[in-house]
Amino acid sequence: MHSVFGKILQGTTYMFAAFLALAAISARADEVNPALRPPKGAQTAVVVFEDLQCPQCRNTSPIVREAGKTYKIPIVIHDFPLPMHSWSFDAAVTAHYFDAQSKELGYAYRDYIFEHQPEITPGNLRSFSDKFAAEHKLALPFVIDPQGKFTAEVNAEKNLGNRIGIHQTPTLYVVSSKPQGKPYVEVTDRTQLYQIIDAMKKQ
Repeated sequence: MHSVFGKILQGTTYMFAAFLALAAISARADEVNPALRPPKGAQTAVVVFEDLQCPQCRNTSPIVREAGKTYKIPIVIHDFPLPMHSWSFDAAVTAHYFDAQSKELGYAYRDYIFEHQPEITPGNLRSFSDKFAAEHKLALPFVIDPQGKFTAEVNAEKNLGNRIGIHQTPTLYVVSSKPQGKPYVEVTDRTQLYQIIDAMKKQ
Protein backbone atom coordinates (compact mmCIF):
# COMPACT_ATOMS: atom_id res chain seq x y z
CA MET A 1 0.00 0.00 0.00
CA HIS A 2 2.79 2.35 0.97
CA SER A 3 4.62 1.40 -2.21
CA VAL A 4 1.59 2.30 -4.37
CA PHE A 5 1.10 5.56 -2.50
CA GLY A 6 4.78 6.35 -2.93
CA LYS A 7 4.59 5.80 -6.66
CA ILE A 8 1.53 8.04 -6.92
CA LEU A 9 3.30 10.73 -4.89
CA GLN A 10 6.42 10.38 -7.02
CA GLY A 11 4.36 10.68 -10.21
CA THR A 12 2.61 13.76 -8.86
CA THR A 13 5.99 15.29 -8.00
CA TYR A 14 7.25 14.70 -11.56
CA MET A 15 4.11 16.24 -13.03
CA PHE A 16 4.44 19.27 -10.76
CA ALA A 17 8.10 19.67 -11.74
CA ALA A 18 7.17 19.43 -15.42
CA PHE A 19 4.45 22.04 -14.87
CA LEU A 20 6.96 24.38 -13.22
CA ALA A 21 9.39 23.88 -16.11
CA LEU A 22 6.71 24.71 -18.65
CA ALA A 23 5.66 27.73 -16.62
CA ALA A 24 9.27 28.93 -16.52
CA ILE A 25 9.56 28.57 -20.30
CA SER A 26 6.30 30.45 -20.77
CA ALA A 27 7.43 33.24 -18.42
CA ARG A 28 10.75 33.45 -20.26
CA ALA A 29 8.92 33.81 -23.59
CA ASP A 30 6.64 36.50 -22.16
CA GLU A 31 9.60 38.49 -20.84
CA VAL A 32 11.39 38.66 -24.20
CA ASN A 33 10.49 41.62 -26.38
CA PRO A 34 8.96 40.26 -29.63
CA ALA A 35 11.57 42.28 -31.57
CA LEU A 36 14.26 40.04 -30.06
CA ARG A 37 12.82 36.85 -31.49
CA PRO A 38 13.47 35.27 -34.89
CA PRO A 39 10.82 35.53 -37.62
CA LYS A 40 8.23 32.76 -37.62
CA GLY A 41 9.73 29.46 -38.75
CA ALA A 42 13.34 30.39 -37.90
CA GLN A 43 15.30 29.14 -34.89
CA THR A 44 18.07 31.73 -35.10
CA ALA A 45 18.32 35.21 -36.63
CA VAL A 46 20.33 38.41 -36.47
CA VAL A 47 18.42 41.56 -35.51
CA VAL A 48 20.01 44.87 -36.49
CA PHE A 49 19.13 48.42 -35.52
CA GLU A 50 20.95 50.67 -37.97
CA ASP A 51 21.24 54.24 -39.22
CA LEU A 52 21.93 54.68 -42.93
CA GLN A 53 24.16 57.71 -42.25
CA CYS A 54 26.20 55.94 -39.55
CA PRO A 55 29.77 55.09 -40.69
CA GLN A 56 29.97 52.11 -38.30
CA CYS A 57 26.69 50.77 -39.72
CA ARG A 58 28.23 51.05 -43.18
CA ASN A 59 31.24 49.00 -42.06
CA THR A 60 29.17 46.42 -40.18
CA SER A 61 26.47 45.84 -42.80
CA PRO A 62 28.54 43.62 -45.17
CA ILE A 63 29.61 41.44 -42.23
CA VAL A 64 26.02 40.95 -41.13
CA ARG A 65 24.80 40.24 -44.67
CA GLU A 66 27.57 37.67 -45.17
CA ALA A 67 26.72 35.99 -41.86
CA GLY A 68 23.12 35.65 -43.00
CA LYS A 69 24.24 33.97 -46.22
CA THR A 70 26.80 31.74 -44.51
CA TYR A 71 24.40 30.42 -41.88
CA LYS A 72 21.25 30.73 -44.02
CA ILE A 73 19.50 32.64 -41.25
CA PRO A 74 17.26 35.72 -41.49
CA ILE A 75 18.63 39.23 -41.04
CA VAL A 76 15.97 41.48 -39.53
CA ILE A 77 16.68 45.18 -40.08
CA HIS A 78 15.14 47.98 -38.04
CA ASP A 79 15.82 51.58 -39.02
CA PHE A 80 17.00 53.69 -36.11
CA PRO A 81 17.98 57.09 -37.55
CA LEU A 82 19.85 59.15 -35.00
CA PRO A 83 18.78 62.78 -34.43
CA MET A 84 22.23 64.24 -35.15
CA HIS A 85 22.26 62.87 -38.71
CA SER A 86 20.87 65.22 -41.34
CA TRP A 87 19.53 62.80 -43.98
CA SER A 88 19.26 59.38 -42.35
CA PHE A 89 15.56 59.68 -41.51
CA ASP A 90 14.64 60.59 -45.10
CA ALA A 91 16.79 57.71 -46.36
CA ALA A 92 15.01 55.33 -43.98
CA VAL A 93 11.61 56.48 -45.26
CA THR A 94 12.78 55.86 -48.84
CA ALA A 95 14.11 52.43 -47.81
CA HIS A 96 10.65 51.58 -46.51
CA TYR A 97 9.18 52.64 -49.84
CA PHE A 98 11.45 50.13 -51.56
CA ASP A 99 10.66 47.52 -48.87
CA ALA A 100 7.02 47.86 -49.93
CA GLN A 101 8.01 46.92 -53.50
CA SER A 102 9.99 43.91 -52.23
CA LYS A 103 12.20 43.14 -49.24
CA GLU A 104 15.07 42.31 -51.60
CA LEU A 105 14.78 45.75 -53.17
CA GLY A 106 14.77 47.38 -49.72
CA TYR A 107 17.96 45.51 -48.78
CA ALA A 108 19.56 46.49 -52.08
CA TYR A 109 18.69 50.17 -51.53
CA ARG A 110 20.27 50.12 -48.07
CA ASP A 111 23.41 48.53 -49.50
CA TYR A 112 23.46 51.19 -52.23
CA ILE A 113 23.13 54.02 -49.70
CA PHE A 114 25.90 52.56 -47.56
CA GLU A 115 28.12 52.26 -50.63
CA HIS A 116 27.64 55.95 -51.48
CA GLN A 117 27.30 57.21 -47.90
CA PRO A 118 30.39 59.50 -47.99
CA GLU A 119 29.03 61.30 -51.06
CA ILE A 120 25.46 61.82 -49.87
CA THR A 121 24.12 65.10 -48.49
CA PRO A 122 20.58 66.22 -47.65
CA GLY A 123 20.57 68.03 -51.00
CA ASN A 124 21.53 65.09 -53.21
CA LEU A 125 19.92 62.14 -51.40
CA ARG A 126 16.96 62.30 -53.76
CA SER A 127 19.17 62.12 -56.83
CA PHE A 128 20.91 59.02 -55.47
CA SER A 129 17.52 57.46 -54.74
CA ASP A 130 16.30 58.30 -58.26
CA LYS A 131 19.42 56.74 -59.75
CA PHE A 132 18.93 53.56 -57.71
CA ALA A 133 15.29 53.36 -58.82
CA ALA A 134 16.23 53.85 -62.47
CA GLU A 135 18.86 51.10 -62.23
CA HIS A 136 16.07 48.78 -61.08
CA LYS A 137 13.70 49.93 -63.82
CA LEU A 138 11.49 51.92 -61.45
CA ALA A 139 10.38 55.53 -61.35
CA LEU A 140 10.46 56.97 -57.85
CA PRO A 141 7.28 58.99 -57.18
CA PHE A 142 7.69 62.75 -56.81
CA VAL A 143 6.17 62.42 -53.32
CA ILE A 144 7.44 59.18 -51.83
CA ASP A 145 5.22 59.07 -48.76
CA PRO A 146 2.05 61.10 -49.40
CA GLN A 147 0.03 59.45 -46.64
CA GLY A 148 2.85 59.23 -44.09
CA LYS A 149 2.75 55.44 -43.99
CA PHE A 150 6.51 54.93 -44.33
CA THR A 151 7.28 57.76 -41.92
CA ALA A 152 5.04 56.06 -39.37
CA GLU A 153 6.87 52.76 -39.91
CA VAL A 154 10.27 54.38 -39.31
CA ASN A 155 8.99 56.12 -36.18
CA ALA A 156 7.56 52.81 -34.95
CA GLU A 157 10.96 51.15 -35.38
CA LYS A 158 12.66 54.05 -33.56
CA ASN A 159 10.16 53.72 -30.71
CA LEU A 160 10.78 49.99 -30.61
CA GLY A 161 14.52 50.60 -30.26
CA ASN A 162 13.90 53.15 -27.54
CA ARG A 163 11.78 50.66 -25.58
CA ILE A 164 14.56 48.09 -25.78
CA GLY A 165 17.02 50.73 -24.57
CA ILE A 166 19.06 51.32 -27.71
CA HIS A 167 21.13 54.51 -27.78
CA GLN A 168 23.61 53.89 -30.58
CA THR A 169 24.00 52.25 -33.95
CA PRO A 170 24.65 49.68 -35.08
CA THR A 171 23.14 47.55 -32.34
CA LEU A 172 23.16 43.83 -33.16
CA TYR A 173 21.52 40.87 -31.50
CA VAL A 174 21.68 37.18 -32.27
CA VAL A 175 18.26 35.84 -31.26
CA SER A 176 16.92 32.33 -30.71
CA SER A 177 13.47 30.74 -30.54
CA LYS A 178 14.72 27.70 -28.61
CA PRO A 179 13.10 27.23 -25.19
CA GLN A 180 16.43 26.46 -23.55
CA GLY A 181 19.46 28.71 -23.29
CA LYS A 182 19.64 32.46 -23.83
CA PRO A 183 16.85 34.02 -25.94
CA TYR A 184 19.22 36.66 -27.31
CA VAL A 185 22.78 37.95 -27.06
CA GLU A 186 23.88 41.47 -27.95
CA VAL A 187 26.91 41.53 -30.24
CA THR A 188 29.19 44.23 -28.85
CA ASP A 189 32.20 43.15 -30.93
CA ARG A 190 31.28 42.44 -34.55
CA THR A 191 34.34 40.19 -34.94
CA GLN A 192 32.59 37.81 -32.52
CA LEU A 193 29.40 37.59 -34.60
CA TYR A 194 30.09 34.16 -36.07
CA GLN A 195 31.13 32.70 -32.71
CA ILE A 196 27.94 33.98 -31.09
CA ILE A 197 25.80 32.54 -33.89
CA ASP A 198 27.57 29.18 -33.47
CA ALA A 199 26.91 29.23 -29.73
CA MET A 200 23.25 30.17 -30.14
CA LYS A 201 22.68 27.40 -32.70
CA LYS A 202 24.28 24.79 -30.39
CA GLN A 203 22.40 25.70 -27.20
